[in-house]
Amino acid sequence: MPVDPEGTTGPTKGQARGPTWRRTTPGLYVPASVDAAVVEQRIREQSMRLTSGAVTGWAALRLHGGGFFDGLGPDGRTVRPVPVVVGGDRIRPCADIHQSRHRLRPHEVVVRHGIRCTTPERAVIDEIRRLDDVREGVVTLDMACAARLTSISRVRTVVLGVGGRRLDTVRTALGLAHERSRSPWESRLRLLWEIDLGWSRPLCNWAILDRDGQLLGKPDLLGPELGLVAEYDGALHRTRSRHRRDVRREEAFRRAGLEVVTFVAGDLDETAAAMSRLQAARERAGRPGTWVLGATPSPSLDELLDQRDWLRGLADDAS
Repeated sequence: MPVDPEGTTGPTKGQARGPTWRRTTPGLYVPASVDAAVVEQRIREQSMRLTSGAVTGWAALRLHGGGFFDGLGPDGRTVRPVPVVVGGDRIRPCADIHQSRHRLRPHEVVVRHGIRCTTPERAVIDEIRRLDDVREGVVTLDMACAARLTSISRVRTVVLGVGGRRLDTVRTALGLAHERSRSPWESRLRLLWEIDLGWSRPLCNWAILDRDGQLLGKPDLLGPELGLVAEYDGALHRTRSRHRRDVRREEAFRRAGLEVVTFVAGDLDETAAAMSRLQAARERAGRPGTWVLGATPSPSLDELLDQRDWLRGLADDAS
């Protein structure tokens, strides 16, 4: 809120200089008790700089409901600036925002939680070219799909009409993305499998059954022709009950003839060591199996998104 000489709708000049108020952007303040580390608050504060522009990239995907877009780097600590497309706005450069001057068309802007932001497709495209890193671009698209914000085909269609730089990175990421990835590190593990080792694309989170049709599990990655399963166990796997289930599932995979290799936090930071572990697991694999693949998952992501859009249209017509 701006300075208010009366001190009713905002701080007075004197109060604004004191310890009970915090400056967010030029001319605007919030009570010092408002936590600037809350990602949604950080996005809202920086969005106040905009009039004709819009929040984009990871911040827009967060507003659309993408829980994995927490505004932090892969290390979980580095705070990323809020990306914005400035449109016709003139904004003083600062470390809290990343400005893009790419063309912004009216149909690419929506309002979420009272904040102007780009559509999920445009947000994904902007984030990938801001990162200018194919692998992290794939992670972005994978996680947008995991949150059911968009699909690979929808982003591919939109990118055809988008101009600007670094679109080659976007197109490459589109070719490597997978709609069934369920976590950022799972995506990074898959890319090591595909790019660094040059193995054929694994199945992601696909049901494995025993010969009686009973579910053994849905591993992160499965190479059916290799008889190899690769898992990434993140923070959610650290509880006693979850770890117990993971151990039992791994035992079931092994009894069915699958070789299993599991990675945890920090393992993928050492690419050569991670590749060696996968290669060693592949050499151990190949025992006769008693497992079968489950049916092709359905409906597809595009079908789910089309149904969601149809229901939203009905709700809009009724309101």
